[in-house]
Amino acid sequence: MKNKIKQKVFSGIRATGQLHLGNYLGAVKGMLALQETHDCIFSVVDLHTITTPYDPDSLQNSILEIAIDYLAAGLDPKKCKIEVQSFVPEHIELAYLLSTIYPVSRLQQLPTYKDKTLQHPKYQNMGLLFYPILMAADILLYKTELVPAGVDQEPHIEVTREIARKFNAMFGETFPEVKRMETVGEYVPSLLGTGKMSKSVPGSYINLADSPDVIYEKMSKAKTDSGPQSKMSKLPEEGAVANLFKIFGLFDVKRAKVFESQYLEGSIKYMEMKETLAEVIIEVLQPIREKRNDLERNKEYVKKILLEGSIEARHEAKINLNEVKQKMGLI
Repeated sequence: MKNKIKQKVFSGIRATGQLHLGNYLGAVKGMLALQETHDCIFSVVDLHTITTPYDPDSLQNSILEIAIDYLAAGLDPKKCKIEVQSFVPEHIELAYLLSTIYPVSRLQQLPTYKDKTLQHPKYQNMGLLFYPILMAADILLYKTELVPAGVDQEPHIEVTREIARKFNAMFGETFPEVKRMETVGEYVPSLLGTGKMSKSVPGSYINLADSPDVIYEKMSKAKTDSGPQSKMSKLPEEGAVANLFKIFGLFDVKRAKVFESQYLEGSIKYMEMKETLAEVIIEVLQPIREKRNDLERNKEYVKKILLEGSIEARHEAKINLNEVKQKMGLI
């Protein structure tokens, strides 16, 4: 009996320092599940990192930090390939080829491009505009069918689908139409009361590597309100307190229900809730933090995994890129 061909999976995270809870719940937990059943390549996408302000002197360390978090969270190089994007130059070559069939006007309309140019008005560059094309190349290079990613990445994944459809129509069936894998934690709210956890917003997130003391401190500063003055008919649907309930529910539904009941009764004490939530998060992150400490002391092992994973991924990338070049008449 023939072995069933496993579905292809690709996902990557920018090399901007340690992973936070949003990365973990929105992407990495999906990666952990998929590595058991799918053919997976997970990347540290350092070429995407340099489209916004960064420190060249710390970039290599940032790449290692992401890889360490990947491994500490449970990614297993025996079950998946872990690569560094820039180690596989086929990503860039395919991105250029795909850019020749996609309109500039569509890229300028993307909300992520508009947001980043507002966030970094003095750092507008072609790489930032080109970001969705490179992301499409990252995905299509391995003929990916499934991407574990947060809901905020859906516009970029739709660009990938559009490019795949257009390429297939122009040059013949080549790329599958990728789908985003939805996860329970695909949108993890910020501790600041609005928006999501983001590395670019200080105080909004908790890192996987944060110590218990740091987690308690960050949670103690999490935004709330003055609290209900009497019994309430329903929980808040938006705002700082709603965010805390959402975060709590992502980690421990049972204990979250206790505080939800207290809120409805008008007797909730937010500091007690925040301390309990901190305890829950610390408990979940403890094994990750312990493994991370071991990996921090063995960075040569981490570098070896990245190199070996990139070499394996590149072998596959070359085959698929050659197919693209043949169909485009380049070879």
